Amino acid sequence: MEQTILEHLDAAVLLFDRDLNLRYINLAGEMMFSVSARHIIGQNACDLIQCGGTMQAVFARTMKFGHPFTERETPLPLPDGREITVDCTVIPIRTAEGINEMLVKLQQVDRQLRISREEQLLSQHQAAQALVRGLAHEIKNPLGGLRGAAQLLERELPDPALYEYTQVIIDEADRLQALVDRMLGPIRLAKKQEVNIHQVLERVRSLVQAEVGGRVVIDCDYDPSIPPLLADSDQLIQALLNIVRNGARATAEAGGRLCLRTRVLRQFTIGNRRYPLVAQVEIKDSGPGISAELQARIFYPMVSGSKGGMGLGLSIAQSLVNQYQGLIECRSKPGETVFTVLLPLGNEHGERQDGLGYR
Repeated sequence: MEQTILEHLDAAVLLFDRDLNLRYINLAGEMMFSVSARHIIGQNACDLIQCGGTMQAVFARTMKFGHPFTERETPLPLPDGREITVDCTVIPIRTAEGINEMLVKLQQVDRQLRISREEQLLSQHQAAQALVRGLAHEIKNPLGGLRGAAQLLERELPDPALYEYTQVIIDEADRLQALVDRMLGPIRLAKKQEVNIHQVLERVRSLVQAEVGGRVVIDCDYDPSIPPLLADSDQLIQALLNIVRNGARATAEAGGRLCLRTRVLRQFTIGNRRYPLVAQVEIKDSGPGISAELQARIFYPMVSGSKGGMGLGLSIAQSLVNQYQGLIECRSKPGETVFTVLLPLGNEHGERQDGLGYR
C-alpha cells in the first residue's frame, strides 16, 4: 500500500540505508534523474544528490543525531547536465536498533518559481506604466502652455534677433513632448492579422545586420512548425528590434555572436494563465552580461545598461508584447545574455481562428 502511494507522488522519494546507499526510488525520482531504478540503486547519496557540501553535511548530521531537515530552493545538478531547483527534505527513519535509514524527498519548484517571477514582473511593469502615464499627464499639460506662451511672446518681440531665445523654449518643449510620448509607447491601435514570426525575425535580422555589419555574426535556429499568430507585424518588429539591437550592440565591440531561436511550447503558463500553444523567441548574445541589480529593473522606463541610452527600448518592447498576453524575460551571466519573448498562439482563448482548435 505504502509503495503504491509513493509511486503516485509527483515528488521524488529516495530511501537510503545507514551507509547512505540508495535502496529505493519512486517513479517520480526515476523521471527526475532520467534513469531507471535498477541503474541507480546502490549509489551513494553524496554522489547522487550533489547539492554541494551543505547537503552532504546535512545527511551526516541527520544520520548521527536524527533531526529532520529541509533545504528550500536548492540547485540540483543532474547526471545529464541539467540543473533544476528543488525543495529537499531529509527525514531519519528510526527502528528499534536506532536510525538505520534516511528518506529524502525532492520537490521540483522551478515551475512555481518561474510563475511567481512572471507574475511579479507583470505586476511591476503594470505599476511602472501606471506611474509613467500619471507623470506624463502632469507633464504634458504645462508643456503645452509653455510652448504656447513662447509662441505668443515671439510675436510681441520688437527685435527678431530675440527670436532665438523663444525658439529654444519651443524646441525644448517639443523635445520633452516627444520624450513623454516615447515613454508612453505606441498609441495607435494594433492592426491584427496573421503574422509569421520568422518573417518578422528576418526583417529584424536584416535591419540589425545592416547596422553592425560584420562586427556581429547573427545565427538563426528556427522551428518551422510554429503556426501564424494574430498580431500587428509592425509592433512585433519594433519590440523585437529593440531587443536584438541591444544584443548586437553589446557584442559588437568584442566581435561576438547573436542567436535568434524559436520553439513551440505546449500547455505553457504565462503569469497565472495557461495556454495550449506558446511561441518562444530567444535572443541570445555573447556580450559582457547584465548585472543582477540591473536585471531586476531592466524593463523599467529610463533604466539603461548602455552608456548614453535612454532606457525606453525594453520598456516599450515589454508593453507591446503584453498587449498580446505575452511576456519578455531576461537571464544573464558574463558572456551570455538571453531575452525570451513568450507569445500565446491563437486568439485570446488559445484557440485557432478557424475554430478547429489546437491539438
